[in-house]
Amino acid sequence: MNATPPAEKPPAPPADVVSKGYEEKAAKARGSKKTNEKLEAVGRIGEAISAEVQKVIIGKSHVIDNVLINILSNGNLLFEDYPGLAKTLMTNTFADALGCDFKRVQFTPDLLPADITGTNIYDAKKGEFTFKPGPIFCNLLLSDEINRAPPKTQAALLEAMQEKQVTIGVVTHKLPAPFLTMATQNPVEQEGTYPLPEAQLDRFMFKMSVGYPNRADEDEILARRVARKKDDVEVETITDPARVVAMQEACEEVYVDPAVRMYMVEIVTRTREDPRVLVGSSPRGSQALLKTSRAAAAMSGRDFITPDDVKSVAVLAVSHRLILKPEHQIKGLENEEVVSDILRQVPVPTV
Repeated sequence: MNATPPAEKPPAPPADVVSKGYEEKAAKARGSKKTNEKLEAVGRIGEAISAEVQKVIIGKSHVIDNVLINILSNGNLLFEDYPGLAKTLMTNTFADALGCDFKRVQFTPDLLPADITGTNIYDAKKGEFTFKPGPIFCNLLLSDEINRAPPKTQAALLEAMQEKQVTIGVVTHKLPAPFLTMATQNPVEQEGTYPLPEAQLDRFMFKMSVGYPNRADEDEILARRVARKKDDVEVETITDPARVVAMQEACEEVYVDPAVRMYMVEIVTRTREDPRVLVGSSPRGSQALLKTSRAAAAMSGRDFITPDDVKSVAVLAVSHRLILKPEHQIKGLENEEVVSDILRQVPVPTV
């Protein structure tokens, strides 16, 4: 006797129908508020910034958009990729386009916490100690090769990454707004490096890579270099720190339907229940999903989140927060595979 074939899943409604449903719910929840115009402006400015960065970074529009989503979410970003793939150049270019104060710290084994945060220096004329700020007092900090510094130095960033402040002695100094750090690390040269502690990894909103360009893009890189006859590329300033903060605040107005909110909760909760996972995502993971999904919607000029927004950021926002069981690490299972499996298993909410 033949087994009963499994019931086929009903076809998913078209994306535009789903989007229309959430749009109507957002309009009902918004009432007379006019937030959509602000978010349309965020989308337009985001496109202008992306276009400006693409003058320098060729063929990586999806990476650039994800970096911009991270910035609009006011989160820290970790680039893990091989040398020479424009991780540092990406950060420099964004700083120029955003019009933000930019500082770079090259992490080395002899780097001290005070080299990053600053320290109190005795002023003989005044007869008192005065605070000399370190490079962390900026809008955009590039922490280059962050895993080459020992844990004590890495820990100097923890308070700044989460609370946006630095405590020296008994005095707390607020960092300028916006503040975020973009850190880089090389996945292959592990000699003389210090793996980032889980507490620090959890403070990164996204962990992502740039990847190699394809043949056509690499040819375009060379062609543009030949045409401009110099290494540097002129980048136009699109915004300023105050406008970046306003864009981040506008993203807080993006409507989140309760069903989509529970969709995020289910994704994060399943990372804790997966038999392959030793330690699942923290609540920071669900908050990262919320903030980056809102930013992704705002980048599209929308004032509401759809499940597709959540799917587009989930792997980048959640994967690095997981610790797999040793037996699965030995088999070569990647964190990203686990999150992708969960995304396929979790039912997508319908309107």
